[in-house]
Amino acid sequence: MVATCYECFIGGWEIALIVLVVLLLFGGKKIPELMKGLGKGVKSFKEGMNDDSNDDDPKASEDNKK
Repeated sequence: MVATCYECFIGGWEIALIVLVVLLLFGGKKIPELMKGLGKGVKSFKEGMNDDSNDDDPKASEDNKK
């Protein structure tokens, strides 16, 4: 059976259920800590991607050596 396009998206009830399960599993106090850690990880990833893109530029690498 082929799923139609409207069956592929998450609706309001599904999001509410997911939020409820997360609250039950982790509790209200643990969620801000998890989000803080996630934010730090994303920031570190972005910085790493920027550093990697600077390595491809020969002029930028010469400036770093000086």
